Amino acid sequence: MMRVLGLDVGDVRIGIAVSDPTALVASAYKTLVRTSKWKDVEEVRSIIEDLKVDRVVVGLPKNMNNSLGPQGKKVQKFVNALKHNYPLDLVYVDERLTTVSAERILIEADVSRKNRKKVVDQVAATYILQQYLDMQKNTED
Repeated sequence: MMRVLGLDVGDVRIGIAVSDPTALVASAYKTLVRTSKWKDVEEVRSIIEDLKVDRVVVGLPKNMNNSLGPQGKKVQKFVNALKHNYPLDLVYVDERLTTVSAERILIEADVSRKNRKKVVDQVAATYILQQYLDMQKNTED
């Protein structure tokens, strides 16, 4: 049994998803509206402890040429703060086009623009986490 947390870290919001205890299915958990780096770090740490998370999967935005741009560096900075004085099993996954995919899913589900804004980060985090879980499952088979 292993529980995995997925994070889609943005400048304004952090989308959070969590796996089931068998680490097969990702579900949207919440959207954290950013206030300050340290408050956000503490909130995420609290979620990790409350849910007894074993691993954290973080979407790392890359440029199309696979280089790390300014947003990717911001994500790494946040993750470094999260890991500071806190042992964490952490994995980065390439999240190129994840938010675009999440938007498309919500549009197809006929979610209004106003409501999409509230949940797109959670959906993106769920998408990132599910990709990772599927990848893990396929390497075990």
